[in-house]
Amino acid sequence: MKKINKLILGLISAMVMIGCSEDKFLTQENPNSITPASFWKSNDDFNKALNTVYGALQFSSLSGANISYEMVRADMAGTENWYPQYPFSELTVNDASEHVQNKWNEAYVGIFRANQVIVNLANEDADLTADEKTEIEAQAKFLRAFFYFELVNSYNGAVVHLDVVTDPNELNKNITSKEEVTNEVIIPDLEFAKQHLPLEWGGNGNVGRVTWGAATSLLGKIALYNKDYTNAATYFKEVIDSRVYSLTANIGDNFSDENEYNVESIFEVAYSDVLKPGASGETIDDNPFETSGEATNMCTQTAPLSAGGYNTVIASYFLHELMVFDEMDPTNSINNGFTTSQRMHASIVPREYDGLYFEELTGEKTGWAYGQSAYVKKFSNWYKKQYEDAQGRSGINWRHIRYADVLLMYAEAVLEGSNDFTTAMTYIDMVRARAGVKTLALYVTENGGTFPALHESTQVTGTPHTQVVPSVETVRTHLRMVERPLELCFEGHRWRDLTRWGIMSEVLKQNRRDEEWRIANFSSIENQAPLYIVERVRPDYAVSSEIYNPEVHDYYPIPTSEKQINTGLTSN
Repeated sequence: MKKINKLILGLISAMVMIGCSEDKFLTQENPNSITPASFWKSNDDFNKALNTVYGALQFSSLSGANISYEMVRADMAGTENWYPQYPFSELTVNDASEHVQNKWNEAYVGIFRANQVIVNLANEDADLTADEKTEIEAQAKFLRAFFYFELVNSYNGAVVHLDVVTDPNELNKNITSKEEVTNEVIIPDLEFAKQHLPLEWGGNGNVGRVTWGAATSLLGKIALYNKDYTNAATYFKEVIDSRVYSLTANIGDNFSDENEYNVESIFEVAYSDVLKPGASGETIDDNPFETSGEATNMCTQTAPLSAGGYNTVIASYFLHELMVFDEMDPTNSINNGFTTSQRMHASIVPREYDGLYFEELTGEKTGWAYGQSAYVKKFSNWYKKQYEDAQGRSGINWRHIRYADVLLMYAEAVLEGSNDFTTAMTYIDMVRARAGVKTLALYVTENGGTFPALHESTQVTGTPHTQVVPSVETVRTHLRMVERPLELCFEGHRWRDLTRWGIMSEVLKQNRRDEEWRIANFSSIENQAPLYIVERVRPDYAVSSEIYNPEVHDYYPIPTSEKQINTGLTSN
């Protein structure tokens, strides 16, 4: 929702004057104040409260700016050691790291707000029709499920609260396992949402509300993460067969502010760089104390790639080389006027590039130095003349789930569940064709029944890509190491993908081997194709490849702030 109705609530208990004698004090309520007793009455009240639950999605550790801390992990990106993201790149974060604490706290703000809505719907004096109650409950339960999904997939568990806590002692609870939270909280909430949310909402005032497609897609994602491939495929196929969604003609429409809530969007969080020009992207969501008739969205950049994709987040050499060999299909008309693939054009900007970048030719830009072979374009304002504003806000919505991801997850589900690599290739090729690159089917036709292993570094091996015959194993490798990183880089999925596949260690070690080769052979590759690296080779994997331990690093530790205040924790 580009505009979220303001909630002016005092959802805290009314202050009561307490005295030792009735003669000295008079207790009197302000008849003009809003209290819990006077608020939870009408459909309008509940929708105002529901909008604050949507507002919690805008917290920068759940969507947007601080996802950058997670982008620099794994193999998609690096950063420099003077940025706070660097310990995440090295895997040296701890329970006191700011992002580790913020993500936990922000998710619980969303859960608290959702619980308020859900619990108060049961009040006898809530004057709503049955349909109105169901509509609000379905949205609140989807959002609560999403916040818990983020918790369990970030911390491997959560402290479960499904009620409005009034006694501080009720906050003292132990961690519930990821499996239990998923099965007893997240899935039931999503099943309720799936049953009761509409396919689409009518009216401009409902733009951005969660839908049946969002609930069904998230159920599919959970099944996929749990290796329940049959149910995952069923959920994803429901979304595909609904024909509500399709791929945008221009992939870049998914990462700009020029075509938001488009046909590819399944679950999207709203941001603006104009509705609240005084608000910093690093603060909070909607201000509940505004006096205007409507509160606006929090304004934020969607990743600190400000000043034109500055080096807070830098494309890895692995990703850069993947993009270079994302081979255009000369028969696809989408490529008219381009010399690189649509995915490269929308995702990264290397020095040797075919267009404008903030209305400058990239070859005329300065700053290509110190091992930076490519900046990040996704979610930056590279297509405009001006950089992001002084507060680093791009105003671009954050897409948690889009249709291309569903197609690739469906391909994975049928591949792993049925060994059906032919169907998997068909759905992978839908995504490749939209990007204007050669499909796997075209490669097979051109190359006598084989396609290239594009994840290999030809710079390091000095030979062309190995040609492989389609099979469960080769299509699996392509999906994991080529298609998902090319299509979904910098969208917050990569770390979870590599850890759930159990291949993080080998990926980090392979990137380190390639890195070491480039360092040893730098004099022969400096300022040369395909990466045009200058001055040095950036050591993105020197530490992480050596210390990675799945038991330690796959999930964040429970934040120290939670350990200090929650006496119910027993073993974390």
